[in-house]
Amino acid sequence: MHVPTCLDIKPFHLWPFSSSEAHLCPVRALAAWLKESKITTGYLFRKIASGDRITEANSPMSSEQFLELFRNNLLDVDIDPTPYGTHSFRRGGCQFLHVEKRWSLRRICEWGGWSVEFTNMTIVKYLISSNDDPTEPREQFLNPNRQLMVKCSQCGRCCSCG
Repeated sequence: MHVPTCLDIKPFHLWPFSSSEAHLCPVRALAAWLKESKITTGYLFRKIASGDRITEANSPMSSEQFLELFRNNLLDVDIDPTPYGTHSFRRGGCQFLHVEKRWSLRRICEWGGWSVEFTNMTIVKYLISSNDDPTEPREQFLNPNRQLMVKCSQCGRCCSCG
């Protein structure tokens, strides 16, 4: 059995997003984190100590601590954290690339390093979930008189002014 090592993980090349997508830009987020954390060597995401302080020791944050902090953030904004886990980020990324960026399933699988053997359709589990918000009311799907809605690519809200 092959055990993956850090040498098996292909790098994700980061490119800055346009200013209209600055709030989603991983390059800007990483730069802001490095400035705020003052980390210059070692692990980028270290254990968090009491008082929300980054530990002095060069020890990585565990997935368990990350999940606890993530779920606390959800509670802070009045969202039930029960259906969310660390895969929520992978799901969110897949959904963003498919719905907003219009990437094909094959391209998403290639980007994420997943199999493009579509026999079990694992990718669908990432794109559709029971806790997703519906994009429009079901009763309006086939209504020939419904007004077309334009979805803002920045904030995701819809309006009928388009």
